[in-house]
Amino acid sequence: MLEYFRSGNASAFVISALIHGMALLAFSFYKITSHIISNDNVVVETVLADDRAQQEFDQDLSLDTRVSENLSMQSGGMVSTGIGGMAGAGTASMAQAKISESEVIKGASDLRIVTIGDISIPGVGEMGLDLGEGHVKGESGARVEGYGVAMGRITQELTRMMRKEPVIVVWLFDASNSLKDDRVEIRNNVNKIYEELKIAANEAKTRNLKYSSLETMICSFGADVKELLPSPTSDLPAIQKAIDAVPDDESGQENTFGAIQKVIDKYGPQAARTNRKLAVILVTDETGDDSGQVEETLARASRFKAPVYFMGREAIFGYPYASQAWVSPNTGLTHWIRVSRGPETAEPECLQYDGLHGRWDAASSGFGPYAQVRLAKESGGIYFMLAGQEKSLAGRDARSNRRFDDLAMKEYEPPLVSAREYVQNRDKSEFRATIWQVIYALNPHIDNQLNLKREHWSPEIATFIKQKDENFSRCLRSLVKLNEGIVRLQKVEKLRDKEREPRWRAAYDLVLAQLMSYRVRQFQYLLLLDQHAKNPPAFKDAKSNEWNIWHTTKLLEPTPEQVRATKIDMKELEEQKAKATAMYDQVIKNHPGTPWAQRAAREKADGFGYQLTERFWDPRYNKPPPGEKIPKF
Repeated sequence: MLEYFRSGNASAFVISALIHGMALLAFSFYKITSHIISNDNVVVETVLADDRAQQEFDQDLSLDTRVSENLSMQSGGMVSTGIGGMAGAGTASMAQAKISESEVIKGASDLRIVTIGDISIPGVGEMGLDLGEGHVKGESGARVEGYGVAMGRITQELTRMMRKEPVIVVWLFDASNSLKDDRVEIRNNVNKIYEELKIAANEAKTRNLKYSSLETMICSFGADVKELLPSPTSDLPAIQKAIDAVPDDESGQENTFGAIQKVIDKYGPQAARTNRKLAVILVTDETGDDSGQVEETLARASRFKAPVYFMGREAIFGYPYASQAWVSPNTGLTHWIRVSRGPETAEPECLQYDGLHGRWDAASSGFGPYAQVRLAKESGGIYFMLAGQEKSLAGRDARSNRRFDDLAMKEYEPPLVSAREYVQNRDKSEFRATIWQVIYALNPHIDNQLNLKREHWSPEIATFIKQKDENFSRCLRSLVKLNEGIVRLQKVEKLRDKEREPRWRAAYDLVLAQLMSYRVRQFQYLLLLDQHAKNPPAFKDAKSNEWNIWHTTKLLEPTPEQVRATKIDMKELEEQKAKATAMYDQVIKNHPGTPWAQRAAREKADGFGYQLTERFWDPRYNKPPPGEKIPKF
């Protein structure tokens, strides 16, 4: 095969062979899609769901870790003033792009009209009970600059409860390695709560007001719950010692909602028998592995009227995963460990794909994880969203601005209804359902064939060509799906300005722009692999041992051979780049100060081309030294 790549007809030969091979791929794609996506018919209506009630405005709590000399109470159920809707401009109609008519893609499509499929929405299963309002609802989010600020607000919440009845508060600490530093900070700030509670008790006594007792239980959770005190206590040194004793859970499991259920099952009846109020405060930096149990957990909290408070982080923008960096003390090598960290909605409203594989970014959604925020709000608690940079958070945009314009974000708040109701509302709208169908069909965590190789390309040309051939075929198939996604989104463009929710208009604008740009990038990917295989360069650095594909703002110009084979020239690529760029500009213009605008700006800055870059990859990553144990977060 190497001789073919060095001959004058190399590119045309390889592309022609792959085109004919796409018949089998097209058939397998049809079968894969049929298995991935439920065949149940979807009833699509153009009538949108009723307007949802606007959620409370995220509150900014200023940094103040001093012990207060007097306390003013504020209920967790306060609702701030809503802000009116934001109109979005329509997108310009787009003609079918020429890349979709390339001989490469056309050759595949002519063999079998490959579509994303007659996509129907997969069943959501049993989502639990839809509960009515049995008490005052809490807050969907309160942004805080640190644990000290959150502790001050917790003091106010506990004091409010203690003015009515005695309280048992159960602290649940995430026992994962990633939260070690946070536990130290909380332990040092617990004193603030109890000192201010003493002040509140003295004030109540002076004013002849009722003020009841508070007892505290400290627990940790991971795969299971561990109680770190013999029984609830008011002994501050014992409480601080228990926090210090939180063990590391190396299971890698975070059964967040199961842990809440267990402590409510134990202390809820106990509190009820002794006429006390139960409150649960959970500290974590992850979503948890059992967020599907949110409705069951909410049912328990509602039964005992137990508010649940969270101290957590922002959800990743429309994506369930993030990565945290861990440096090996033995080798000094950095490892990237995947954790659950989103999304902010019941189901994702963003592409899970970055054009080559599953997303590697850590972009903030500006909101907390859906399941945790829903539980906090509906139970009467608060989700404290800790602002600021995280030392261990890894991935693109981990150090980018994680704070958005509050007024703009008010209009983009995710609905906190049950997952079942969310899906029902989404599927009543042809516009929303189409966006979801495209997101689902282009999910590389479901369709593994969408994952294209970015890293670890061999410097040995024979091995490189084998790697290229596999990924060349995958990329052609992915281009077919991108084209079909664009067609489907363009068909519902007329519904875009009729959509009431800015979130869905933003989702449409961004997803369509991304598909347009990813199509250009994937075509560049094919050109790059083909050119490198034909004329492999040598490493400039003697230490380099592999090639990696990375973004560049400069488009790779197709060779005359590639132009003859694909019928795509540099002019066409520049035109397609300009169209996608203009669409990203519209996202930034229509949705300023939001994660959608931030993502559009990132996509533009990355450029539309790819390049192969050399690097040294430490072989100890592939073969860790004896005794090396990479933790699970």
